[in-house]
Amino acid sequence: SYRCDDFVVNDTKLGLVQKVREHLQNLENSAFTSDRHRKRKLLENSSLNSKLLKVNGSTTALCATGLRNLGNTCFMNAILQSLSNIQQFCCYFKELPAVELRNGKTAGRRTYHTRSQGDNNVSLVEEFRKTLCALWQGSQTAFSPESLFYVVWKIMPNFRGYQQQDAHEFMRYLLDHLHLELQGGFNGVSRSVILQENSSLSASNKCCINGASTVVTAIFGGILQNEVNCLICGTESRKFDPFLDLSLDIPSQFRNKRTKNQESGPMCTLRDCLRSFTDLEELDETELYMCHKCKKKQKSTKKFWIQKLPKVLCLHLKRFHWTAYLRNKVDTYVEFPLRGLDMKCYLLEPENSGPESCLYDLVAVVVHHGSGVGSGHYTAYAAHEGRWFHFNDSTVTLTDEETVVKAKAYILFYVERQAKSGSDKL
Repeated sequence: SYRCDDFVVNDTKLGLVQKVREHLQNLENSAFTSDRHRKRKLLENSSLNSKLLKVNGSTTALCATGLRNLGNTCFMNAILQSLSNIQQFCCYFKELPAVELRNGKTAGRRTYHTRSQGDNNVSLVEEFRKTLCALWQGSQTAFSPESLFYVVWKIMPNFRGYQQQDAHEFMRYLLDHLHLELQGGFNGVSRSVILQENSSLSASNKCCINGASTVVTAIFGGILQNEVNCLICGTESRKFDPFLDLSLDIPSQFRNKRTKNQESGPMCTLRDCLRSFTDLEELDETELYMCHKCKKKQKSTKKFWIQKLPKVLCLHLKRFHWTAYLRNKVDTYVEFPLRGLDMKCYLLEPENSGPESCLYDLVAVVVHHGSGVGSGHYTAYAAHEGRWFHFNDSTVTLTDEETVVKAKAYILFYVERQAKSGSDKL
């Protein structure tokens, strides 16, 4: 019996040891889990704290979301963040229903069809909508635009790969493709989904580029009058050209490398660039005008007038230009106003415009950092609910007006001022 009791006792001891081991393992696991949970909460809290700021003594959440860089995709991120802060444009896409691509319908709700449904069921409008929805909900520190980038690869072959691209070129392709897709074209039936459904974008805002008007042309669309005069017989030719943005040269006298703090030499302003764009210009020998009266190419002058201003005026400063073999960057600082950019003097018929209908306030700026178009880095500054933010891929920081005005702008987005605002002018 002793042996039996001894066996029982030993067995009990072994069992206790095993239980102690299990208990210690559980404690260790619990401590590890608790530590991991604590670290996660700490990261979340630090992330949350980094997204909190004080405004007028009270703490408020920084709801802006960054965009992850997928491999030299800063050019895309800077444009997306800028467009996401153009309220009327952004809201239109965010209010679109999610599209069910298999049926081209949205289960009885408002529908919109896309031309790209035949291209492996990809929709630029849908992925653009999803990205905009993710950017201001404040639930994450950064959003990965992989699905949108995949669609960009599918329908814009120029942007395939992971090399650095030109942000302005990307913006133009993006707007053009959104415009084409929104126009529709489904089962042979042409559809325009915009002006009939959004009363704030009335028919008077139409600026048709390649067909029916869409939110793209209703917001960004303007019209130029191109006036050419033959210097031999005086024949005048006029034509109207729609535009989504204006590409402005930095005048040659300012194309020296200087910073805002250097006092030597004249300061280049946005007005200088606009004046260079609209001033009367004699065309050189390579641009001789075919005069219908003279029946041959003749020397001529050219002048642009703005016949219709857009709701959002997008100004692209031509910082990259070709020399014999290279595409160089003009690094000149161009002074630009935050408020009250007055476009009346560039209008064809300024007398027909209201007292404040030609004033624009800055909403976003895209900046290229670096020396060449195929290298460097893009970031964006944008205003949201009265505060300025700096968008640098995944990182979003609160900034101030003084920092914004010092930026060497590449693309400027100005929003038409509502009648109630102040009247500081350029």
